[in-house]
Amino acid sequence: MLGWPRMSLDRWLADRARERDRAGLTRCLGDRAEDLGLIDLAGNDYLGLSRHPRVVEEAAQAALTWGAGAGASRLVTGTLGVHRELESVLARFCDQPAGLVFSTGYHANLAVVAALADEDTVIVSDAHVHASLIDACRLARVRVQVTTHNDVEAVRAALVGRSEDRALVLVESIYSVFGDAAPLGELASLCAEHDGVLIVDEAHAIGVAGSRGEGLVSSLGLAGRGEVIVTATLSKSLGSQGGAVLGAPALVEHLVNKARPFIYDTGLAPAAAGGALAALRVLQDEPERAAAVRACTSGLADAVGTARPAGAVLAVPTPGPREALAAQAHCAKRGLRVGCFRPPSTPDGSSRLRITGRATLRGTELDLVCRALAESLNDALSGEA
Repeated sequence: MLGWPRMSLDRWLADRARERDRAGLTRCLGDRAEDLGLIDLAGNDYLGLSRHPRVVEEAAQAALTWGAGAGASRLVTGTLGVHRELESVLARFCDQPAGLVFSTGYHANLAVVAALADEDTVIVSDAHVHASLIDACRLARVRVQVTTHNDVEAVRAALVGRSEDRALVLVESIYSVFGDAAPLGELASLCAEHDGVLIVDEAHAIGVAGSRGEGLVSSLGLAGRGEVIVTATLSKSLGSQGGAVLGAPALVEHLVNKARPFIYDTGLAPAAAGGALAALRVLQDEPERAAAVRACTSGLADAVGTARPAGAVLAVPTPGPREALAAQAHCAKRGLRVGCFRPPSTPDGSSRLRITGRATLRGTELDLVCRALAESLNDALSGEA
């Protein structure tokens, strides 16, 4: 409109900052070096492998061999021997026929959903899936039907009632905020019956679920089924960085040719690939780490009075975002670093502490941590200083 005053970027940003401050939703980048003395119950290094000597050494050796970066898209000159080896070892570990690694787990989710969706596809998405899958739906530009969390009958109705020929069903095997598991067996059966494809994000299950950390899909006997596709990240239990899609060789070939987040992105950095590969080998040699992280998380859940989660993540609800921040500060005073999840990071709009277990936290140290955690939360949520 002529004569209407236009808002500058500086003013617009200042207005948004004030809105966040009023809602208690302002976020800041903290330097981890400032709180190195805290026991980490916030990070995703569930198995304690990011600083394992073998993992660090292999990451460094990969960088010395291949350089600091892959140098190009993997379709140009960026596919390295360490990528091929990582894909092979990871696929075998998860009982899958083939795999393709990406620079991030976020890219892996964007790639598989967008590359498999066409004009005759509906996406049926659980209400609590990760932001990367939500963004993947947007990138796909097809109809999306969001279903109530872990509601098998809602998924059935969406599959039966669709007008599109094809359907993609999106879930996490173990959910990243609440730590509960998806009913994968029932969902896989639904997809087989109604010509759907189940895409399972195993970011929080690889290294945690199953007798050797093979993930929930494999531990339930669903690996290798044509209607089930797995995505994963290398940045959590494997202590590195990157992501992967696991499934049939024909799927990998399709992604190489059609997935924009793969085609137009520089390949995974050699050090990250080498580190993830070494972490897989450590896990193969020490499968007991998976049971250890589950035991640790169960102990933490018992200490704070919440239900035991399916994986390494447990959530403690708080009345609001400011209370969550206060509880986080109480924990820090007692030497514990815990996560603080506020909207929009929480799919139900609530605020909560997100606490993660570690395979290396056990015995007397775990008992002391459980006691300190319970006291911290009790003080914070009761309003004590």
